[in-house]
Amino acid sequence: MKIHLTINHELEETEIHIHAKEYNEQIERLMRQLQTSQTTMLDGYDQQEIHLLKISDIYSIYAEDAKVFLQTDEQEFESKRKLYELEAQLAKDFVRVSKSTLVNIHKISSIQMGKIGTTQLLLENDVAIHVSRKYLKELKRHLGIGRDS
Repeated sequence: MKIHLTINHELEETEIHIHAKEYNEQIERLMRQLQTSQTTMLDGYDQQEIHLLKISDIYSIYAEDAKVFLQTDEQEFESKRKLYELEAQLAKDFVRVSKSTLVNIHKISSIQMGKIGTTQLLLENDVAIHVSRKYLKELKRHLGIGRDS
């Protein structure tokens, strides 16, 4: 892979261009890495107000009734983005735990394993979130725990 840097003082913002022979997993990873490293704030909507939320202040993101919500310690904000878009954009800090929920891995205080195969996450704000069996392995991998880590 060749890397070129061109300094142009006439540019108003940094531009990144990727030239590749084909679209492959390496290119996809590179693009995802570039996108996630730039994101520090998300726009959240509360009626007619737009709030800029630090990603570190968001506990979970969930979809309900065709809307996506950003949950902070104090309140919930609506997002104009789709859940899968936020999942790709925030892949470094958030992990999917069910079909409709993403959780900030830095806000998890404990994982509670139930007797009948149920799993719940307890977040730092004392909210319990159900973990679907389908996403449990990925959650453990993301956290670096268990036999598959």
